[in-house]
Amino acid sequence: MARKFRGSEEVKVDGKGRMSIPARFRRIFEAGDPDWKPSDRTRLIVVYGPETWKKLEFYTIEAADRIDEEIDALPRGSQERLWLETLMNGTATEAEIDTDGRLVLPQKLRDKAGLENEAFFTSKGDFIEVWSPANYSEASGTLQEFMAQYPADFDPRSFLNGAQAAEPREA
Repeated sequence: MARKFRGSEEVKVDGKGRMSIPARFRRIFEAGDPDWKPSDRTRLIVVYGPETWKKLEFYTIEAADRIDEEIDALPRGSQERLWLETLMNGTATEAEIDTDGRLVLPQKLRDKAGLENEAFFTSKGDFIEVWSPANYSEASGTLQEFMAQYPADFDPRSFLNGAQAAEPREA
């Protein structure tokens, strides 16, 4: 089983689009790049998504390959497959982390996500979301609204393993 990303961190972005990838995240990108050697740059996949996205997603090579295998299992020509192919391949690009631990994002991707001087990384298990701090703050409100449907002592792990989750409380 592949290692998972955990945690969140804010990093600086310089005028050339360079950002340092935190060491704990770099180790996972290295482990998820089957061709990586200590003297090499680490490859990853950046999904920038549709025009409405205000974030980027960073995947290890292995995670992107697993998703491609799942996409390939869908019926050729199906709307679901076309959508996923467009998302994961058509609105994505390969990037590299240099040997100093920095990634250079093209201006087009920085503009799309609203990245200026800072980027906020938040782990999603098999990938990292990258946001401008302002856009992340705005987007996290949706999750807060969903969570507010449940009592304060509700354990969200009850959603796991098909367990019957508690019903949202009445407003």
